[in-house]
Amino acid sequence: MVKFMSLSSGSCGNCYYLGTGDDGLLIDAGVSIRRLRKSLEENGLSLDSFSAVLVTHDHLDHIRHLGPFCKRLHKLVYTAPALRVALMRHTFTSMWFSGCSRVLEEGVWNDVGLASVRYFEVPHDATQTVGYAISMSGHKFVIMTDIGRMTDEAVSLASQADTVVVESNYDIGMLMAGPYTYELKMRIVQGNGHLSNDECASAIRRFWHPGLRNIFLCHLSENNNTPDMAFASASDALASLGVEKGTVALRCLPRRTPSPLFIL
Repeated sequence: MVKFMSLSSGSCGNCYYLGTGDDGLLIDAGVSIRRLRKSLEENGLSLDSFSAVLVTHDHLDHIRHLGPFCKRLHKLVYTAPALRVALMRHTFTSMWFSGCSRVLEEGVWNDVGLASVRYFEVPHDATQTVGYAISMSGHKFVIMTDIGRMTDEAVSLASQADTVVVESNYDIGMLMAGPYTYELKMRIVQGNGHLSNDECASAIRRFWHPGLRNIFLCHLSENNNTPDMAFASASDALASLGVEKGTVALRCLPRRTPSPLFIL
């Protein structure tokens, strides 16, 4: 039985749990140890329910608490090679990172605890940004957050997964009519920023397959999106494929609060 929950999903912080309860993984470290412990314990889990952390990239909302995770929890941290170098030098991680750091080999499945993990690079304006395909206890799981545009490799791996976590960051109309500067708007939309609702829907049309059971929409913008808009866009994409309601569980992950603990 594989369990999944989001501890936080958005520019205020990102952290996700995937595991069996006895062991598992965290993806990103954007919440404090205190908040992590509280959220896990409220769902019958503990800090012993994971043995490793995967990091997607070096923006602060994903690594703010990675240093304390290394210093106090002594968890192994797995990253892609260029990202590891950046974290060795980063103000928030450099003092504690080297002892817990492990490098994932590119283009292959790596054994990480109970799981097999493969990373894939995605476009985003960080040192090196990756998504993860994870095989655990018979389940295939893909997460891709902070992705400026969808790639063929990401679609290929998601097309083999039963659960996909994918960014649906902004509604283009809200963004363009909103208060952000022109430069920030261009940073978001020009292929190395974030994925819009429309782009997410287009990706769903590409990676949907009969074995897909769960889609979680992540990293929704607080200023340029709403859960209802993101959900409607993704739901319309599934409907356009002729997918019957209830075949795929579609959910938006909350930005600032933990999600329920889902059984995949």
